[in-house]
Amino acid sequence: MTAVEGVSDRIRRPEETWSRIEALLPRFGITRLSRLTGLDRLGIPVWNAVSPNARSIVINQGKGVTDLDAKVSAAMEALERAVAGRPLVAMRRASRNGLARDGEACLPLDGLVAARRPVLAGDEPADWLAGRDLATESRVWVPRDAVALDRTQTAPRFWQSSDGLASGNDETEAILHGLLERIERDADRLWRLLPRTRRLATAVEPASLGDATVDRLARVMRGNGLELRLFDITSDTRVPAFAALLGEPDILVKKAPLFHDATIGYGAHPAAARAAVRALTEVAQSRLTYISGARDDLFAETFSRPLAPETLALFAAEPRPADAPDAPDGDAATLLIHCRARLAAAGVTRVVAVPLADAALPVSVVKVVVPDLEGPEGARRLPLGPRALSRLLFEAS
Repeated sequence: MTAVEGVSDRIRRPEETWSRIEALLPRFGITRLSRLTGLDRLGIPVWNAVSPNARSIVINQGKGVTDLDAKVSAAMEALERAVAGRPLVAMRRASRNGLARDGEACLPLDGLVAARRPVLAGDEPADWLAGRDLATESRVWVPRDAVALDRTQTAPRFWQSSDGLASGNDETEAILHGLLERIERDADRLWRLLPRTRRLATAVEPASLGDATVDRLARVMRGNGLELRLFDITSDTRVPAFAALLGEPDILVKKAPLFHDATIGYGAHPAAARAAVRALTEVAQSRLTYISGARDDLFAETFSRPLAPETLALFAAEPRPADAPDAPDGDAATLLIHCRARLAAAGVTRVVAVPLADAALPVSVVKVVVPDLEGPEGARRLPLGPRALSRLLFEAS
């Protein structure tokens, strides 16, 4: 039994999840699902789900080890984005000061305020959604526009992102996956701030993870002549995180490689092999994004941009054996406790889960907010948080 097969964080098999969500798709504007796998010679399963009137992106994608995994992944991503575009939960109109007078805790999320926009003033009315602090089990109000995903707004107060947005068969499952994405994005942000030599030194050999699924995915990629590099980007949270970089066969000798000649994928999970599988399947999905050309956040200039020198330099990395810590056993609840303990040991204690879906739905959609973790690059008023600033100061000293 491989590490990936032996660690489950899903309470239902993919076919069960599909039977529960299939009837929901028309209600949320998802008109069709497409199998993209055959557009690439790799054969690693990738699907997309199309939502023509979406409030964020129209084309949602999913990947997996099996065809059904990828299909369900695409459908679930489309559902979570549809719900996040118009949350199906009650909101409260109040000011920060008003909530405090009523004895209510709030998290104004000043770090997510969009560039050139002011933070919420104390007496300024705003719409708030109720979240749950996982450490104290207490209610915490967060600004609706900081956790919703509605890009039809012309001048949003908050920077909008799907970071930390996740769905699951139940709320615990959704929270775990939203938290893992936040851990992954934080790890990537800190890894990118390392000097080039130290980033190159994080390359690992996939085979050293000792997992059959990792071996198969790497073998498929290399067997098709592609250049593959796998980087262990795990941060001080000690939750395994990987970045997979995939390049065309001539990437190292091409005179002027382009942006789409290399793709990158990420994954985080308490089980290192499972985190690596996520990174490897995501890099295959990213490659098919460019091949299909269908995703609506791709533009013509995407296909003429030069490849960044820092990305090209990563292909020079010489892999070393990977550190593969023992994976914790247990279900999603157990894995969530494990991740929270690792975060607390790194000084990150506040994790707030904000439900966005009607409790009557057969799936749960949440936005996981962890203010102390770094976010991906974006047009925020404060582009770097304390962890990134500390990394920069440490590297400069």
